[in-house]
Amino acid sequence: MRKNEARAEDETDVLMDEAMPKARLALLLEHFSEISDEREPWKVMYPLAEVLLLLTCATIAGCDDFEDIVAWGEQHLHFLRKLAEFYHGIPCEQWLRTLVNRVDPVLFGRCFENWTRSLWPGRHDLIAIDGKTSRRTHDKRHDLKALHTLSAYATNAKLVLAQLSVPEKTNEITAIPDLLDTLAAQGQIKGAIVTTDAMGCQVEIAAKIVEHGADFLLALKGNQLTLETDVEDYFRTAPANDLVIKTTLEKNRRRIENRIYTASSTVDWITGSKNYPGQPRFQNIKTIVKVVNRTEYKDKGTFDTRLYISSAPLDIERLSDCIRGHWGVESMPWLLDVEFKDDLSRYRKGFGAKNMAIVRRFALNLVRANPSKGSVKTKRKSAGWSPDFLLEILQLRGR
Repeated sequence: MRKNEARAEDETDVLMDEAMPKARLALLLEHFSEISDEREPWKVMYPLAEVLLLLTCATIAGCDDFEDIVAWGEQHLHFLRKLAEFYHGIPCEQWLRTLVNRVDPVLFGRCFENWTRSLWPGRHDLIAIDGKTSRRTHDKRHDLKALHTLSAYATNAKLVLAQLSVPEKTNEITAIPDLLDTLAAQGQIKGAIVTTDAMGCQVEIAAKIVEHGADFLLALKGNQLTLETDVEDYFRTAPANDLVIKTTLEKNRRRIENRIYTASSTVDWITGSKNYPGQPRFQNIKTIVKVVNRTEYKDKGTFDTRLYISSAPLDIERLSDCIRGHWGVESMPWLLDVEFKDDLSRYRKGFGAKNMAIVRRFALNLVRANPSKGSVKTKRKSAGWSPDFLLEILQLRGR
């Protein structure tokens, strides 16, 4: 009896495992179906949800342009028909390009963001905001600037939570509050520590982060010169009793990195009663941090010092994790360039550049979430070779 009961439980688990991926894929198609399709229904040969699924699968499988996507779809049509109907097969390259140029990127991005939130529920402790420019999307002839995408990353989970396209890198300052509002509407930001690069160290951005129930950790690097100088002077003369210090040492084949984190919660001097030109207007600063980074390579060594302000209470472990996590996020643009050819993308008409930037980041989410061994490059190639492995990535389940 016990063996039969155990066998029955195992069979139930298998059925649940098989049903769960189907439910996840059905949820993705459901989100895709929310995007309005202006075509007359009786003329539609290629439903929008199926086309978007094709884009997602082919991008995960190593395809970086429309020609490759169509070729991959034709070769894997049998596999795709396990996920959706694809009654009329795969559209041609020109038709695919035209449709992607017409899809509203705001709604398109929201589909992926909602699906990501449903698969990775819960609060993210560390969120980093960073920008990436797709360099070849510019067109001097038509005065079209390169697409710059601002993304919010959950650093611990290595997920892109939301993204926003901005015309120029200088517009990040005005775009970051909009991205923060999006995260707040999704319930992703409350209780987290939000980090940005030096460009994001602005009074308004810090206030917006606190307004949404999160804490900021902002870098001082030439953007707030008076405050940066004051913080630097403080650490030079601060009493040892006011400081908390943590040291880390990381080694790999190419370098040795030694970091010294020094933090203090003695910040009452920042908002003194004396007024002077360039006086800091930041509110809610509770902690200041100094990081000294020494890196030794085989043939040279580097040394740099970075300063930060934060509204979070002094917790040297958490703050050092945030700083280290933001540095890790800076590798995301490199991955998008090297593995997804983002800088080589020449999509310039309509919404094509924005929509494909969304697809690449979402594909990177799924590839990195797969627990199988191997680099992003290896996993993408494996997904292109093996439909079963591609299905594992879509299922968010390892071998």
